[in-house]
Amino acid sequence: MLEGKKILIMGIRNKWSIAYGIAKSAYENGAKLIFTYMGEDNKSKIEELTKYFKDSKSYVCDDASNDEVVKKLFEKIKSENGKIDGIVHAIAHANTDDLHNDFIFTSKEGYSHAVDVSAYSFVLVSRVAKELDMLNENASLVTLTYYGSTKVLQGYNVMGVAKAALEASVRYLAENLGKDGIRVNALSSGPIKTLSAKGIKDFSSILTVVEEKAPLHRNVTIEQIGNVATFLLSNMSDAITGQIIYADSGYCIMGI
Repeated sequence: MLEGKKILIMGIRNKWSIAYGIAKSAYENGAKLIFTYMGEDNKSKIEELTKYFKDSKSYVCDDASNDEVVKKLFEKIKSENGKIDGIVHAIAHANTDDLHNDFIFTSKEGYSHAVDVSAYSFVLVSRVAKELDMLNENASLVTLTYYGSTKVLQGYNVMGVAKAALEASVRYLAENLGKDGIRVNALSSGPIKTLSAKGIKDFSSILTVVEEKAPLHRNVTIEQIGNVATFLLSNMSDAITGQIIYADSGYCIMGI
């Protein structure tokens, strides 16, 4: 489905991450992969992680919400790889205290941090890619969101606010970039045991509720989410833009 396409995956961390599941599916469907990761000291770990993906390249990006950092990074990526066909934005962060305490106690700094890293970074990435003429015709941009953007989930707190901002950004970006034939969508995964999920209190109880209440009575895997992302990155989804695509075993349709 992605034969001959170059896909940039931003925010890969480990083999349990959603980003890794997307990378694996995209690679097995013919994509050439480019990765970004945080921390120069993680270089050897990322190289080990991505060696499965033959001929892939990795670049450090310590702050995807910093205009200059992203511009310099994308200039380098384009000069070394040419234009690309898709971007997967798998970047989000909130301070631990802002997840563990009641939402009402969110600090101004914590609020700004969560929205900057988790939502503004996607706007920035999209803008810089367009300004540098980095995207091929019919390119597809995909970001990751979660059900907590529209419903109150204990322990999700300010990240829910950030994801709500991200989803609104997807719609506005889709309108802006649609005139250039570029599609923008968000993939809302069901809960998965990732490193990020460990920051949410009582996360295991969420997994249990999904198994009990979702129409399919099962949780999702990074492989399943990867396949949905591959579809969104491919020409098979070229009539879809500005959407929040749920891949959560149907849990989001349930009223109770």
